[in-house]
Amino acid sequence: MKKQPTLVGDGTPFNALVTAVRDLRNQKHSEVAVIPEGTRIDGKTCFVTGANSGLGKAAAIELARRGGNMILACRPGHSEISQEIANLSGSTNVELVEVDLADIKSVRNLCDLLASRNIQIDIALLNAGLMPPKARKSPQGFEIMFAVHFLSSRIIIDRWLEDGVVRPSAHPEKTPRIVFVSSEAHRSSHMIDFDRLGEFTDYRMKDSLKYYGITKLLQCMYAIELSRHLNREERVELAVHAMCPGGIASNIARDTPVLLKPVVKPLLRYLLQSPEEAINPAIYLCCSKEAGATTGMYLHLMQRKSVSPTASNPENGSLLWKASAELMRSIDSA
Repeated sequence: MKKQPTLVGDGTPFNALVTAVRDLRNQKHSEVAVIPEGTRIDGKTCFVTGANSGLGKAAAIELARRGGNMILACRPGHSEISQEIANLSGSTNVELVEVDLADIKSVRNLCDLLASRNIQIDIALLNAGLMPPKARKSPQGFEIMFAVHFLSSRIIIDRWLEDGVVRPSAHPEKTPRIVFVSSEAHRSSHMIDFDRLGEFTDYRMKDSLKYYGITKLLQCMYAIELSRHLNREERVELAVHAMCPGGIASNIARDTPVLLKPVVKPLLRYLLQSPEEAINPAIYLCCSKEAGATTGMYLHLMQRKSVSPTASNPENGSLLWKASAELMRSIDSA
């Protein structure tokens, strides 16, 4: 019997590193152009999660430099980052809001704050991510990657739409954008058990990429289904996109065991992109005219791709939408 190929989300962290390095070394000619220096987003309110380091920080600096009014959503303990980004971008419109995306209570407090201030978000870059070496529980008992990569986004976007923080509009200059920083690791042979969505599963380092890939699959599936729900009959009222920036020497490796950090961090810097080199697809989806007039784009590096068949399957999207709505109802009643 012919052996089935290993998909991106089925291997080990080492396999993922090898794949990331290969993709960077063998990049094709860009299918979408780098956004020109002069393209501006003056007056647009931009919300960036995980803006204290890595891709999120680099993207926040660039969006601020292009005129965006920045809201930096970061874990507690990074009070200095708003001034740093303001200094690096030359912008005076940068502020920090603290949120722990693993904690539903903290996520809801963030939503309350934005609603109470009548903030209207034009561009949301949902970037925050992590890949711990072993399973960890969120304060509410969910696996932490599930909470950060998927559940927090479902809660936040539902609230934004309910509160008017994000207001769908078919006017070309007013159509809001939501961009998910996902991963090619969503291409996995693992199926989602929608009847057990959110159920905690223990794992160790050898399976960390598997569960990372599953949460990124949920993320891509949700992005596609969100776009279907909000955009009818080819009328784009909220542009929803996803992307994989390729391998980055970023803070996602912060959970590397202490003894390995002196080796891992320099190795990643040598093999992978810097965050500043990796932001081009994010900036394209946040700033380009095309990305505001269409929905459902997925970029890997600067290449257009389709998400995996599992992620794009309408039946899967519908099941995820219903299962996650039920999960949120159970959380509300707890």
